[in-house]
Amino acid sequence: MSYKLFSFVLAAVLLFPALSFLHHPKTEPLLYQSKPYAAKASANPQLPSFRLYDVNGALTDLINLKGKKVFVNIWASWCPPCRSEMPTIEKLYQSVDTGKVAFVLIAFDNRFETAKRFVAGKNWHLPIYYPAGILPDLFTVRHIPVTFIFDEKGELIQQIEGGEDYNTKEYKALLN
Repeated sequence: MSYKLFSFVLAAVLLFPALSFLHHPKTEPLLYQSKPYAAKASANPQLPSFRLYDVNGALTDLINLKGKKVFVNIWASWCPPCRSEMPTIEKLYQSVDTGKVAFVLIAFDNRFETAKRFVAGKNWHLPIYYPAGILPDLFTVRHIPVTFIFDEKGELIQQIEGGEDYNTKEYKALLN
């Protein structure tokens, strides 16, 4: 085997798992992909300590939001189900008390500028962030979008995989 072919095969084997998050999720109807998190009595996942950049480049740590309910959504501007659910997240965001609920939309775009332009172009006010490091295990997902909702104690109370309509009475009641 030639050196170039060997190098290509080796690179493909090593990089394929690392790039698996780029896989585009299925585009099933919104409500059918929802999977609420079934909490175990003894060990609820906790809000992780995880640093993020905001749209102004300032660093913040997710753990500092403990004391509020926290709505974390992992998305990308190139993801069709993400794009479908974003208007409903914006409506939910506009309808809740942001003094009691924090929204953290983590962009998985290759460049944060792309995500910022996308949100600004829609005239949304959603707080978007970009990872400042390696994702915590809880947020290491195979497909996007995915949403995690934590209570004021920092315990995970719901995990929704796939696109969802968040502009509902149920989500408003959960977050208020």
